[in-house]
Amino acid sequence: MLDAVARALRLDPVERAHLYRLARPWPETEGADGAEPQPRPQRVRPGLRRLLDSTPDVPAYIVGRNTEVLAWNHLAAALITDFAALPPRQRNLARLVFLDEGMRGLYADWRGKAADVAAYLRLDIGRHPDDPRSTALLDELSTASPEFREAWAEHRLKDKTHGRYVYRHPVVGELDLGFETLRLPDDPDQALIAHTVEEGTPSETALRLLASWAREELSVG
Repeated sequence: MLDAVARALRLDPVERAHLYRLARPWPETEGADGAEPQPRPQRVRPGLRRLLDSTPDVPAYIVGRNTEVLAWNHLAAALITDFAALPPRQRNLARLVFLDEGMRGLYADWRGKAADVAAYLRLDIGRHPDDPRSTALLDELSTASPEFREAWAEHRLKDKTHGRYVYRHPVVGELDLGFETLRLPDDPDQALIAHTVEEGTPSETALRLLASWAREELSVG
């Protein structure tokens, strides 16, 4: 029946997978007393953290459920925001993109980025529709951001696989960066996002300058 619905609606592969998840939600961890299932806490393995630190010239970070930023390297922090300086609750891409005014100037196409984040959040929440943290996040964003309400009402779905964004960095100027996403086989709710840059471009020079600046900031700190 689901196949017939997907064909009738002409769903793409991402939308089709989302439909199947809604029909058969992923199981959560059930409490010992038979209470409502509770979401598993997400932890980043030490090896993954070392992997991030071993690529100082590549902005990279790990996103978990509800677009939470779980780990990052210094160049990702220099490119996007100083995650370490934020309270853990604020280390969330959806909150940053829709509620942080600084993000509007960071992305050349902020509305395109915001639409992508909303579409990815909808896809992510579909994997765990009973997570109370998802409900709280949606309520917060819907109350505080008319742009989020508009984007959410479009009901778009988009996985974070690969693509590109143009950044307008306050220190090094414009960077046209691609990104690739690696999803962990043993925890598909965690995705490692690494940025790439074309050789011989002004963006490559700007990224090198940003890496140098990030190292200087780290040594001073």
